[in-house]
Amino acid sequence: MITYKEKLQIVTEHFQNGDYNLGYRKLIDCVLDTKNLSIYQEAIDLTDWKETHVPSKDILHQKVSLFISKLEKIEVESDKHPTLLEATNIVKKYGRGNFQLGEVSLKVKQGDVWGLVGENGNGKTTLLRILAKDLKYDSGEIKYSLDESDLSEYELRTKLTYIPQRTPKWYGSLKSNLKFAASHYGINGEENELMVNMMIIRFGLWSYRNHNWDELSSGYKMRFELARTFLRAPQILLLDEPLANLDVVAQQVILEDLKNLSLSISNPIGIILSSQQLFEVEKVSDKVMFLKNGKPTKLSDTNTEEGLCFMELDVNCTRDELNNAIGHKKKKKIDYNGGLYLITIDEENGFNNLLTALIKNQIDIKYVRNISQSTKRLFI
Repeated sequence: MITYKEKLQIVTEHFQNGDYNLGYRKLIDCVLDTKNLSIYQEAIDLTDWKETHVPSKDILHQKVSLFISKLEKIEVESDKHPTLLEATNIVKKYGRGNFQLGEVSLKVKQGDVWGLVGENGNGKTTLLRILAKDLKYDSGEIKYSLDESDLSEYELRTKLTYIPQRTPKWYGSLKSNLKFAASHYGINGEENELMVNMMIIRFGLWSYRNHNWDELSSGYKMRFELARTFLRAPQILLLDEPLANLDVVAQQVILEDLKNLSLSISNPIGIILSSQQLFEVEKVSDKVMFLKNGKPTKLSDTNTEEGLCFMELDVNCTRDELNNAIGHKKKKKIDYNGGLYLITIDEENGFNNLLTALIKNQIDIKYVRNISQSTKRLFI
């Protein structure tokens, strides 16, 4: 687990390397770790100044460096990493259609990000709703081990948060809705204003804080839902297709933000998210579960030979030219789906050797990806 001092050092490195947007988001994460209202106010003032004046990068870097120096003097206690949720042999049966989910077993710890993938209609939403206590299951066991013992059903659902794919419409300004949500969670007075502003900043909503529902894109509506959710300091976050209707850049930002927030020093959480965006989800997930016909499937369950290298490839050449470039001894199998080639090579360092062969033969590579350890193989 990364320490608070290490997180601040990473922020410093981002600013030194010119990664200002990423560095600022991670700076706000460090501010939230302090749980210090006066530090919150300084971060809000800095953000307001930054957004109002559009300063040069050098001036912003100077101000951030001074702020980091102050943050370095604050002691932040790190939380332990217990198991938050453990599901064992969960089964859910539907009489109509004869669909069955499970058996499914998983264990979620603080700081974990689980990716839940699979084709539509294979049980991803069903599993999330079961874990969120929105849906009963037929057999198995689920244990929740949150900070407080003997939680009431209401208290448990406050710490266990589920965000469906389609979120409800709200009325009024974005900020007023967040202030109302914060008061509902027992955050009042000065703390209400500060916490709401911090969530607005953290999820990139500062310029949109006075906007209404109809004035926001799908991406910013999702950011609003996340801001509202994090006001309640959840310990387990379940997200159903949070990347739906988002552009590529927004997908990457949301996923990186979720990963960083899961690793909070003062409030680490466990996250399970379902998505069709395999590549992006796999980059930030600690573990990935693939559901097929309601059952979890692993790469090791595909009965493929060990040591094989699997690659997706899009090239600007003919099939014969690709065959000749790869060489008959190297290739195990070439499949084509009309858009991409799937190449299986039975040799050590197969991916690197393939790239070398393609470059040597001056093949124009449009796209290439090693999927040997990716759940993408399970969709093929």
